[in-house]
Amino acid sequence: MVGIGTRLRAIRRQWGLSLREVEERSVCLAQEWGDQSYQISASWLARVERGKHELTIPKLLSLAAIHNQAPEELLRQCRPGENGPPQNHQLPGPNTTLLLANGPLDEQARYLLPDSFTTDQPPEETTLLPPENDPLPSQYRRAIIGRRDRTLDPMIRAGAILKIDTQKRTIASRKEWTNEFDRPIYFLLTHAGYVCGWCELDKDSIWLTLVTHPLSHASSQRWRYRKEVEVIGRVVAGAMRFVA
Repeated sequence: MVGIGTRLRAIRRQWGLSLREVEERSVCLAQEWGDQSYQISASWLARVERGKHELTIPKLLSLAAIHNQAPEELLRQCRPGENGPPQNHQLPGPNTTLLLANGPLDEQARYLLPDSFTTDQPPEETTLLPPENDPLPSQYRRAIIGRRDRTLDPMIRAGAILKIDTQKRTIASRKEWTNEFDRPIYFLLTHAGYVCGWCELDKDSIWLTLVTHPLSHASSQRWRYRKEVEVIGRVVAGAMRFVA
């Protein structure tokens, strides 16, 4: 354990986290993993960083997750057992911008942005990707924006990979968002194929209008709601290329 406190303090400062913020994140982990031994207090961590307190295995695992570090990088002889914490925790990222090199966040980034992402050419048409061998929960699907779908360009460009929640199909009203970045984006299936964009419903919920980005130079489209268009779901995440 010699020197571990100094290393923990250096990593915490690199992430731009205060002792109190580490405590708050550990509370979330302890609740998610169902074991209060993963919870860390700010005062306890301060003593560990000064070398005044020993580090236990559960708290080491908690700190490793919070700082996006593999446990063996902090303590090579310490690895979680069969009942260790799950890997796909949903903690927020650091307060400072980091260049990822390893750890769970880097693995997630490589999953969303594989090495082939910038070399593969986007398809002509927007496409819903097949769910086979997809580790996402069943309510989610992925799609890729085609070259001909310029509805939200340049905010969402051709080749962007989108994550769609198929359980969120209700078209939001105007009062539910305040700007174009908060405005819900929907993935639709029409007689002409798939399309992605902002949507509006008339007051009688008869017509659905696909709203384009002002800079896209694309034309809005309109269909009879639930007769000529199907809402596949709401876009909740995405990865976009910045070069053609």
